[in-house]
Amino acid sequence: MTPQEYCKDKAAKSGSSFYYSFLSLPEKKRDAIIAVYAFCREVDDIVDSRADPAIKQTKISWWHQEIKNLYTGQPQHPITQALKPIVDSFNLPEEYFQEVLDGMEMDLQQKRYANFKELGLYCYRVASVVGLMSAEIFGYQDRQTLKYANDLGMAFQLTNIIRDVYDDILNDRIYLPQDELERFGVTEQDLRQQKHTDAFQKLMAFQVERAESYYKKAFEQLPESDRFTQRTGIIMAEIYHTLLNEVVNDGCHVLTRRISLPLLRKIWIAWKTKRKENKRHKLWLKQHAQTN
Repeated sequence: MTPQEYCKDKAAKSGSSFYYSFLSLPEKKRDAIIAVYAFCREVDDIVDSRADPAIKQTKISWWHQEIKNLYTGQPQHPITQALKPIVDSFNLPEEYFQEVLDGMEMDLQQKRYANFKELGLYCYRVASVVGLMSAEIFGYQDRQTLKYANDLGMAFQLTNIIRDVYDDILNDRIYLPQDELERFGVTEQDLRQQKHTDAFQKLMAFQVERAESYYKKAFEQLPESDRFTQRTGIIMAEIYHTLLNEVVNDGCHVLTRRISLPLLRKIWIAWKTKRKENKRHKLWLKQHAQTN
């Protein structure tokens, strides 16, 4: 199995809709984003495994060194071997990969977040940084697009946190900020006992409002000139935002059931969004030509 085949296999087995949204990209960009995604899956699987915490930490520490090896030209792992020709071609700095690993270490060492400032750092490391790498791979002309990518990554991670409240507490993780739990009068025991109280409903409405604000801010910062190259991210945004809407329409009953979108619906959203963005781009090109 070649390094590229290893990455494709890792990404495909994840079952994530991210993988399927990458398939329409040109080959070079597709291989690059799949390698980055495979890296994220590989290290996330370490954190989510049932191995002893000390073993998990040892593995993450190994990856910190392996990323250094990647940038000194001697990577050992199939994923970093696949990444080797990519990091220079797409301007992916070492610090981005190290930040992702720092985020993984936060999951090993920190299971509660005192406030949103603390949570924001975690979200930046595990999601916004991935958004920034994706933006580099997809391509952009205006650096404002990086602000869009940063905030869109934040929106994605906040959506995940909202959806996964109960799954996370089963693993003794609470990503909802502690000061917000206290403000709304929701206890950890309430979460463990799946108590969908009025207080919990108000807490979740607050979380949803914050996530919505990041989706809104992200797209306000995306220049029209870069929408077409960034359309893969836009497709993912439509899928994630639809998921968030489904959680809201279900009454935020995230303590008793996990909302997900069927694969066919994701494919439909992807096709519809891609078609819409293609039409929008053609119109923009026409208007741009008329003004020049």
